[in-house]
Amino acid sequence: MINLSTNSEYKCRVDLDLYSSPSCEGLATQAASGRQLRIRSLTPTEQAISVRLCEDDYVAWLKLADVEQLELAIDTYQAIEIDRSKIATRISQIIVFTQAAMQVPNYYLWGGTVAPNYDCSGLMQAAFESQGIWLPRDSYQQEAFVERVSIENMVPGDLIFFGTPAKTDHVALHLGDLRYIHSSGVQMGRNGIGIDILSDRTGDPIGCGYYAKLRCCGRVMSGFQSIGS
Repeated sequence: MINLSTNSEYKCRVDLDLYSSPSCEGLATQAASGRQLRIRSLTPTEQAISVRLCEDDYVAWLKLADVEQLELAIDTYQAIEIDRSKIATRISQIIVFTQAAMQVPNYYLWGGTVAPNYDCSGLMQAAFESQGIWLPRDSYQQEAFVERVSIENMVPGDLIFFGTPAKTDHVALHLGDLRYIHSSGVQMGRNGIGIDILSDRTGDPIGCGYYAKLRCCGRVMSGFQSIGS
């Protein structure tokens, strides 16, 4: 096992699963090979140590057995600043990413951010990251991060949020003409990546079900800037 420090950053040598609790029973997110993280505490709790991913500040638990898959990062992670004008030029490739992901056999994976199986916000994060644009990890965090736009003013690449009046719990990518692509689950969805229409008049129970949960729409104006901890 490598010697760990809370003052250093570490790079993932392989794709790693990160968990929502130290018992490692529920997947929280995934860290693709090459991502960087910090150790929050050197004292293990149950089967894991607490870590924070550098690119999106996401806090989760890493299995002790997976610590050997880390290596000391040579450089400290630095977020790349990107404005809306540059983001707009990359939207077409972000859409291409999601459509290509849909063509590969996949299923909905809670906590999934690494191909081929994603959750809703994991697909959004991976698609934007493919073009060098980091988003926060969870759908409610993504909703808080974007700039609100009306349905009438949506353009391709905007995000659409669904949920309850209290909190968003689902996110999709607008493709244009009220069509959106998303990774949806089993109980309410397609158990994987699919395309639906933002309308209650399609007659499709899945699309109509999500329309009934529509909260708001938003536009990505910048990349996420890590504040650290």
